Amino acid sequence: MTGLPGIVWDRITSGLTRLDAPEVTAVELVLILVAAVGLAVPKLTWKYFGMFTTVIHELGHAVAALTTFQMVTGIKLHLNHGGTTNTYGPGGIRAVWSAFWGYPVPAVVGATLVWAGLQGWSSAALSVSCLVLMFTLLLIRNAEGLLILGSVLAISLLLVLFAGPVFLGHTTLVIGIAMLVGAVRDLGKVIHVHFRRRTELESSDAYILFRQTMIPSPVWLFGFAAVTAVSWFLALGFVIEAVG
Repeated sequence: MTGLPGIVWDRITSGLTRLDAPEVTAVELVLILVAAVGLAVPKLTWKYFGMFTTVIHELGHAVAALTTFQMVTGIKLHLNHGGTTNTYGPGGIRAVWSAFWGYPVPAVVGATLVWAGLQGWSSAALSVSCLVLMFTLLLIRNAEGLLILGSVLAISLLLVLFAGPVFLGHTTLVIGIAMLVGAVRDLGKVIHVHFRRRTELESSDAYILFRQTMIPSPVWLFGFAAVTAVSWFLALGFVIEAVG
């Protein structure tokens, strides 16, 4: 490749390596936490960052489907933080597996990014993210989805081109922690649907899993919460080990 595409591709592939682990002071950690909360808690910033967690949510379904040899036929994303992933293949346990891995995945990805940011793998995490987003762009089936995923990919490519290792390490930590916070926020939203807004049950993964298995929705909600809690526990351990 030549020109800008060639430069971008070279940056992506050359980023698939480990750098020196950054030293994060207690003060820097506090600032990182403030920035992460600033992304995932206020309504104004969550309006936009929440779309990113929706991307990760739907990618969770897609990857889970692929691991059980189902075909992903398309992904739709919406500006209201909604989304759907359509798959084709045998039902049964495979369909249950892919349906489960939606709400917990932002927390899993968040914990992974925290680890990557602290261990010097932030550049590799960004490069892998760019490759995954490029592939996912081929699966998007609506205009809103193209806008959302295109924006996320554009931001990722700008980081590939211009972010230095120190800035990228800290940014990875901010995004990782914000994803963990966002996962809790989304989990609270789906729990609220089950107990206060039952007219919206059809959109809940836990309700879909109930219809597939006849296992009550609260069991699946507990499963989402358990994976999210483990992700938080691991991320906290990574931070304590690095800072302590």
